[in-house]
Amino acid sequence: MEKTIYSYLRHGITCIDSGYIRPNMAAIYLIEHKSDVAIIETGTNHSLSKVLAVLDKKKITHSQVRYIIPTHIHLDHAGGAGSMMKLFPNAQLIVHPRAAKHMTDPSFLVKSVVDVYGLEKFNALYGELTPILDENIIKAEDNMVIDLSGRNFHIRYTPGHAEHHICIWDEQSKGWFSGDTFGISYPEMIGLKTRHIIPTTTPTQFNPEKLLNSINLLMSYEPECIYLTHFGLLENPQDHYEILSKTITEYCEITQANIKALSPEEEINKIISEIEYTNLFKVRPNATLKEAQSLLGLDINLNTQGLCYWLNQ
Repeated sequence: MEKTIYSYLRHGITCIDSGYIRPNMAAIYLIEHKSDVAIIETGTNHSLSKVLAVLDKKKITHSQVRYIIPTHIHLDHAGGAGSMMKLFPNAQLIVHPRAAKHMTDPSFLVKSVVDVYGLEKFNALYGELTPILDENIIKAEDNMVIDLSGRNFHIRYTPGHAEHHICIWDEQSKGWFSGDTFGISYPEMIGLKTRHIIPTTTPTQFNPEKLLNSINLLMSYEPECIYLTHFGLLENPQDHYEILSKTITEYCEITQANIKALSPEEEINKIISEIEYTNLFKVRPNATLKEAQSLLGLDINLNTQGLCYWLNQ
């Protein structure tokens, strides 16, 4: 039987490893308050068994789940939403209005991934997407407040990574569930004194100005922590804010300087790889190049594609 990896983070919050691609890649957050539960991010259909295992361990019934909230509908964040909604009879799905139609009819999401990776890989990564009834979906307004048995969560629009991206502010923990807005920092990127973090500039809706504005919005709340989907609890976000913002600007400058190269995507990827691997080695001096490539290679490839797409629009 496959092991479910999870950790308790205080304030009734549990981080569950969704099992997407590899351990420590993508998180699902379970929030308990009084007798009610909210789930932020769903992982894929293959993640459902992990969520159910944690609910069973905690003796939480399916009827206690009130809200399911993907930060956006990229499939590592929302691929399992339909399957979850079928199992939790009292749950409502909360998404950006732009995302709602793709939850009631996920055929476009399926096609967009299948066209790139093929049906076999799609099924291996995500499984069959289940449509959700429109009546079970809350189309979130910006600054909407969600009440979980007296615990308030604020939904804020945070475009930049995707136009339909939202982040969720938890009044109790003074923390953000940031999706992809506040970047990526896997546990393997944590050193003795600091932590390496990189932005997500993936295709096809990356917009640097909007992303920087969204990051500024998050920081205006003076958060004490951020719950990264990729991956886990990030404390003292102010320590990472300036670096993250500067990296986004640097990525864009590199792209603008090399977009007319003979092989622009290859050249941009090479430069960003050198920067990020060097920065990782500063945090973890004993890491090898092979470990760095295994850890960040996929994200750097996606970031490069997004940067080239952005500049060619």
